[in-house]
Amino acid sequence: MPYIECLRVFTRVVELGSITSGGRDLRLTPAVASKRIKELEARLGVRLFNRTTRSIIPTEVGQLFYQEAKNVLASLDTAEAVVANYSDRPRGVIRVAAPLGVGRRIIAPLVPEFVAEYPETEVQMRLSDRAVDLMSERMDVAFFVGVPKESNLKLRQIAEVERVLVAAPEYIANHGRPTGPQDLLKNHNCLLLRYPRSPEYFWQLQTDAGLRKLEVTGRFDADDSDVLTDWALAGHGIANKPRFDVAVHLASGDLVEVMADTPPAPSLFGCLYPHRKLQDPKTRAFVDFMTERSQARLGL
Repeated sequence: MPYIECLRVFTRVVELGSITSGGRDLRLTPAVASKRIKELEARLGVRLFNRTTRSIIPTEVGQLFYQEAKNVLASLDTAEAVVANYSDRPRGVIRVAAPLGVGRRIIAPLVPEFVAEYPETEVQMRLSDRAVDLMSERMDVAFFVGVPKESNLKLRQIAEVERVLVAAPEYIANHGRPTGPQDLLKNHNCLLLRYPRSPEYFWQLQTDAGLRKLEVTGRFDADDSDVLTDWALAGHGIANKPRFDVAVHLASGDLVEVMADTPPAPSLFGCLYPHRKLQDPKTRAFVDFMTERSQARLGL
């Protein structure tokens, strides 16, 4: 269906701001993506983009066409969901987003099992610790660890994830073991997970008086949670991590738990997916499968 592919390439180029990014998102080379745009412009008889050496911007008619093309593609997705529900056979591409830690250690190992059980499906994963806009980025399912923003998306709660404060024995030897929240604030380097437009940063610890919010500080921050683990392993500070994310390092002794009597508050592990009257069987099957198998991997 070359015309439908042209529409999909066109809409992703508009949304992502470049032919290279739009093509990559659809697993097409820049040359093929550029050819699809030219084919669409030739069919319509109009220029859809203004091109410069540094940018590609929709023309006025291109912006108008984009709004209608989105509606056409949404209608096509709905029509395909109708047919899929009659057969109740999961098939097609499932686009999945997940944070790095849970994506690598929980979700990704289960993907081959899912595809083996549903051989007519294909899973495309994106791993990132930044917040994902599921609708604008056209993801089918987005996993999270934490507190999701309020939205009209459907939420599936999978598990409550225990968190721990960890540091390397080398760090403890050089800086001492933190004795409580105030000591943590005044005398220790906290390793911080930050990304563009991230909310205010704090840790919540469970104390005898209830949850205590600590506005922790540190000399290092990153938007990749695995980088924080690497820094902790190298003796550079204290990290606040889901236990499953550092379990192997705790077992080996490369990291040790600190302040076990006032641990971080647990996080919700779950996923979000579009709230549709007619849910595509592949999305429903994927969410059900990952919920059950993830709980088993977490020992629940």
